[in-house]
Amino acid sequence: MLHFRRGARRFDDLTEQEVLALAISSEEDDSRIYRGFAARLREEYSASAAVFDGMAREEEAHGQRLIALHKARFGETIPLIRREHVSDYFTRRPVWLSQTLSLDDIRDQAATMERDAQRFYQMAARRTLDANTRALLDDLAAAEAGHEARAGVLTQTHLTPDARSAEADTEKRRFLLTWVQPGLAGLMDGSVSTLAPIFATAFATQDTWTTFQVGLAASVGAGISMGFTEAASDDGQLSGRGAAWKRGVASGVMTTVGGLGHALPYLIPHFWTATIIASVVVFVELWAIAWIQNRYMGTPFFRAALQVVLGGGLVLAAGILIGLG
Repeated sequence: MLHFRRGARRFDDLTEQEVLALAISSEEDDSRIYRGFAARLREEYSASAAVFDGMAREEEAHGQRLIALHKARFGETIPLIRREHVSDYFTRRPVWLSQTLSLDDIRDQAATMERDAQRFYQMAARRTLDANTRALLDDLAAAEAGHEARAGVLTQTHLTPDARSAEADTEKRRFLLTWVQPGLAGLMDGSVSTLAPIFATAFATQDTWTTFQVGLAASVGAGISMGFTEAASDDGQLSGRGAAWKRGVASGVMTTVGGLGHALPYLIPHFWTATIIASVVVFVELWAIAWIQNRYMGTPFFRAALQVVLGGGLVLAAGILIGLG
């Protein structure tokens, strides 16, 4: 994407030598980005890493041709000019952000990089009146289009159907371990562990506002506790379960949601109306948990339902009995 920077020079003000120097530095930067992608993916997605290694070599080869052209036209000394020195040149995402990107996000970013460069060179070629500069910019645009086509060839070469299937399985496993499993654990904890205090308070006081306050406190407290516990339990480096903060967020948020589901009905001032609605919500929550276990974790549905509904029912009954006592 284009980004205008204060204090930087405009592209229109660059000389032909500076345009060529800018193209060289851009090719070098993109090569390093692709090498970084390859290193990031190599352990789990070796086929995709090979694709980015090939794309990096393509960028390096184009950079060498541009350097040879610069030497022939302007000599050995290449001006130091980078994309951040030009106000209307396209930007690149900081490299460290790739550590949090999924495989599909990295592929999308690579495609965007090539399209951005191609569009910019085409736009710049249309703006210039100098024939030699226009020819140079058209050549650069064609080179970027060639990079994208070459990326497709590399993808077909390295990403065979078996490799795609293996990487898809790895991506699914990472998604399950990072988001679904911690979120499911949080939802179960929030839905079940808050039943007793909420319904005990409800039947002991028959005060809907007090019950809601207890439910809110129990849900938020459990969410904070579960979130920090999940994040601190495993940094994800050895287990491959993903970033600790992602798992902590998934667990904490879903724990809070699980508890709030049957606390919110007590905003209704009529006790029995609120209690009946909360009971229905509990029923829906427990069956939803059983469905998620079956859908994402492969647990047989009836076994999951028996475990969750039976356990939740016992906790609910305990809360009611304690409240009535």
